[in-house]
Amino acid sequence: MKQLSRSRRIAGAAAVVGALLATAGCGGGGTDDEGSGAGFNAAVKGVAAKSVKKGGTLKFINKQEFDSLDPQRQYYGFAWDFSRFYARQLISYAPKPGNAANELVPDLATSTAKITNGGKTYTYTLRDGVTWEDGSPITSQDVKYGIERIWAKDVVSGGPGYLRQALDPKGQYKGPYKDKSKDKLGLKGIQTPDAKTVVFNLAKPNGDFEQMLAMPTGSPVKASKDTGAKYTNHPFSSGPYKVQSYSQGKSLSLVRNSNWKKASDPIRPALPDKIAVTFNSNLEAIDRLLIKGDYDVFLSATGMTPSGRNDALKQHKGNVDNITTSFVRYVDVATKVAPFNNIHCRKALIYGADYKSIQTTRGGPQAGGDLATNMLPKSVKGADDYDPYGILKRGGKADPAKAKDELKQCGKPNGFSTTIVARNDQPAEVDAAEALQASLKKVGISLNVEPIQGQSSPSITGSPSVMKKRGYGLAMTGWGPDFPTGQGFSQPLIDGRFIEQTGNYNVSETNDPAINKYFDDALKETDPNKAGGIYQKMNHKVSDLAVQMPFIYEKNITWRSSRLTNAFSSAAYNGRYDYSQLGVVK
Repeated sequence: MKQLSRSRRIAGAAAVVGALLATAGCGGGGTDDEGSGAGFNAAVKGVAAKSVKKGGTLKFINKQEFDSLDPQRQYYGFAWDFSRFYARQLISYAPKPGNAANELVPDLATSTAKITNGGKTYTYTLRDGVTWEDGSPITSQDVKYGIERIWAKDVVSGGPGYLRQALDPKGQYKGPYKDKSKDKLGLKGIQTPDAKTVVFNLAKPNGDFEQMLAMPTGSPVKASKDTGAKYTNHPFSSGPYKVQSYSQGKSLSLVRNSNWKKASDPIRPALPDKIAVTFNSNLEAIDRLLIKGDYDVFLSATGMTPSGRNDALKQHKGNVDNITTSFVRYVDVATKVAPFNNIHCRKALIYGADYKSIQTTRGGPQAGGDLATNMLPKSVKGADDYDPYGILKRGGKADPAKAKDELKQCGKPNGFSTTIVARNDQPAEVDAAEALQASLKKVGISLNVEPIQGQSSPSITGSPSVMKKRGYGLAMTGWGPDFPTGQGFSQPLIDGRFIEQTGNYNVSETNDPAINKYFDDALKETDPNKAGGIYQKMNHKVSDLAVQMPFIYEKNITWRSSRLTNAFSSAAYNGRYDYSQLGVVK
């Protein structure tokens, strides 16, 4: 999710199809000709193999299972992207390459919101002809009911809670399963005066409210088809595809929803006849199967393994995209754990770090990412090249002299010892921590690397008391935006009012009144550019406090099969391809 170029004009569809057919016998063999619609980075530069041709089976493969198929329970990024096949929202993201994808456009609704009442009331009208997979009309009540489900945390667990916070911050509603009203539509924050009108009444203005509605949590659910916790097994489709079969951990198959009408959907071209997902626990095997041509896309899009990308870049470069994601990889600094309660000790860490060596462990500039100078990814309005510690000026290398000067200022002229935790089910994190360990040793900072299981991180790095009790001063981690604004990326990490005792993401426990106010001021803005200006000031303040040490803006090597058409990197989906736009050559 970085500064990706706009789509460029592609050669005619017939020529593209012919070129693809010529290479479809093997997995690779694409051309480096940028104008052909294929070739290295074609889906980063614009639309790779632009086509309107329908038919065939789009084949995904993935190591990781979906967290859920239930739109209200999804929090994995690839699941959000994939859900566009069968779940619609009032508004969604534009099917455009690069940062242009961050534009909000109407989906089930006829337009984006009519905003009144000082930014607290949002009104939508549903399109004509929007239907469920059984042919019945999608109503405003279905939209309300779907959103209400996220209040039933004991049944529908796992998804983001932004809409709860915006519509019912006091938590008065208990969800539709405990709703005493006759129609189970008792949430006061949403009104449905008729079957085609939805009115949202916010507790206070929030300029990102439409971003929240564009998440899968904003999807309608037909109450009569709601199976509660079991809805994940077979969500009822409002999109162009419906579930044919699902065997968790093995496979998923979607087929066309015959009651979906293209005239009612301005976003989805619905090109494939069928969509298949196969799960495979071996990442190296996944790369081999992709290169062989058995599958089209790695669903979670986290990049190829070192051996896989080496093979791909050497022998099949035309099938590779070097995508910049919206993730920032960084070190969280626990400012309540000594000696990081002193800003100069925190700055000593930053000056003593060899960013270049950390970047190398992640795969270098191409497969790892560009050196990061601050915490906002470039796809978020307000991002800039603010570099208060001269990271780029020093080529990412450590600055021992400045590190030692900061150590003197924090009262630790001979250095100090601390511990960094890193998830051992993400080997690159442990490798990066060890690279940091080696560079800090040269300036007198002794770093103990403590591997932890990723599934245990919410109870370790997410628990301020555990971090303090165990003396964990640092945490190796990464973060991508829930939606592409300063609130969607930064607020959980740095707003003091978001500090939690369990499941905490503000690991630094930063609670700075100026930073908190920047969020409040930005949320009052309905103009994204004005809000971006405020988030820029917020991000500069965060950098100056040295409470986080970002080191790369993540990039990865992504495989694109020779059969794939309409592939482009979408900033709205963390740099992944917009899956709803993909097609295949049969």
